[in-house]
Amino acid sequence: MQPVGPPARSAALPHDPRNVIELRHVAKHYPDGTIGLEEATMNIRRGEFVFLVGSTGSGKSTIMKLLSKQLEPSHGTIMVAGRDLADITRKRVPYYRRNLGVVFQDFKLLPNRTVYDNVAYALSATGAGRKEIRAKVPDILRLTGLSTKLHQYPDQLSGGEQQRVSIARAFVNHPPLVLADEPTGNLDPQTSIGIMQLLYRINRAGTTVLVATHDHHMVDEMRRRVIEVDRGRIVRDEAAGMYAAGEQTTDEFGAMMRDVEVGRVRERLDHLQGASDDELLWGDRPEADR
Repeated sequence: MQPVGPPARSAALPHDPRNVIELRHVAKHYPDGTIGLEEATMNIRRGEFVFLVGSTGSGKSTIMKLLSKQLEPSHGTIMVAGRDLADITRKRVPYYRRNLGVVFQDFKLLPNRTVYDNVAYALSATGAGRKEIRAKVPDILRLTGLSTKLHQYPDQLSGGEQQRVSIARAFVNHPPLVLADEPTGNLDPQTSIGIMQLLYRINRAGTTVLVATHDHHMVDEMRRRVIEVDRGRIVRDEAAGMYAAGEQTTDEFGAMMRDVEVGRVRERLDHLQGASDDELLWGDRPEADR
């Protein structure tokens, strides 16, 4: 297990260019007294695929909203791609978000626009011209498996297809960072596999991906880096972790059971070596049961 966080002096350390995300002793206290985050310190390197896990209310969504500047921290430093988010004025926030890919649990598609137009809108918002849009949108729709759906509207798509549109829209600008907040929360297990495979494919193309999720099965299957949040604090950071700390894989469980069985056999052999004929015949049962 990696250390939960560096010492307090790390807040003054210079930016490490290998990191796309840096949190330094970040806290978020809400007006009603609720603690969303407390002294959170973590780094995420460029090109990593990271799961952010924890129960409801643990602080996962607070981290995601801080990174997308939907919230401001009570104190601490947040840097994304080398830039201190505190230096980004409210007026410049939309420009900052254009360099992020954000995937939501509820898709947030434009209901009166086609698949093509939903993705094209994300490009046009960054000032892309028609030629660039015509070149990029078909490519991203092919990547996400939507090339035959470009003229359909969101209500004509399945939940998995709508999430693919959301991912296509998030990735069409090839951002350095994709934030996915419960991307499989409304999907069945089989569809969830396809969505996570797509996010992993995007990661393999060089984009850093941070996924906040409750999907135990997916985290356990992929065995990527896991950061766990509990009551606003980062309590675990594992390079190839599972959803819950200390969970056993099937192989580990099988090995444990083999060890238990070997122990039982040895105990039995030790007992038999000193047993009388009656004990060998009746075993360990009490006399009344014979």
